[in-house]
Amino acid sequence: MSTFLFDKTIFGPVHSRRLGISLGINLLPVNAKVCTFDCQYCECGFNFKPKKVHIPTRAEVKTQLHETLAKMKANGEKLDVITFAGNGEPTMYTDFEGVVDDTIALRNEFFPDAKISVLSNSTLIHKPKVFAALNKVDNNILKMDSAINSTLMLLNKPKAISFTRDWLVTHLKRFDGKLIIQTLFLKGEIDNRTIDNTTREEVTAWLEAIKEIKPQQVMIYTLERDTPNHTLQKATKKQLTAIAAQVKSLGIEVSIAG
Repeated sequence: MSTFLFDKTIFGPVHSRRLGISLGINLLPVNAKVCTFDCQYCECGFNFKPKKVHIPTRAEVKTQLHETLAKMKANGEKLDVITFAGNGEPTMYTDFEGVVDDTIALRNEFFPDAKISVLSNSTLIHKPKVFAALNKVDNNILKMDSAINSTLMLLNKPKAISFTRDWLVTHLKRFDGKLIIQTLFLKGEIDNRTIDNTTREEVTAWLEAIKEIKPQQVMIYTLERDTPNHTLQKATKKQLTAIAAQVKSLGIEVSIAG
């Protein structure tokens, strides 16, 4: 299977390894990959933007979500979570906080027991409206793939020169524990350089950052689908289990998807 784009604004529901039965919201174009990162492992491929794209309006997102939830409710379907994900970084959306507010209202109407999750790469958490929106959702899932700056730059290829390891940790700490750290472990080659964020040096630095941030939970996982960089390889279950044990020793809840 090759990399793919989500071809709808509201997609699924699908079974998520980490979240259960999940209905997705893609706030970005269905024919482009638009992100503040250009991760080497992204299932949607590398960034690209055709000349003609359509970004859904807040009203369109609300209408489509209402129709989908109403239909699922009428059919007696199960829903564990509504997840902001899709073809790039969801918090790039101009009125992200407004869409989050609409989603909370519709969730409360149709599936009050379902959680609302955001899968974010953390690059825009310094923006007041993004920060406010993320504090409203049940699962504020923020990425930190390494606590070594050179690895972050190589693996995630952030677009903003201000994005560094120290910047990231500083802004993650502002959530006062109301966040879930998500980290993907792998190894391979990028730009003719070896990368492996499962080494002792990498894990030690990452654990030190986790201790600083004090998240309510950590999600660790590895590759499941094809990646645009075909040299990348999965971390082993043994490696993930060992890393998880070290997180548990800090008194922090941890889950593994491997």
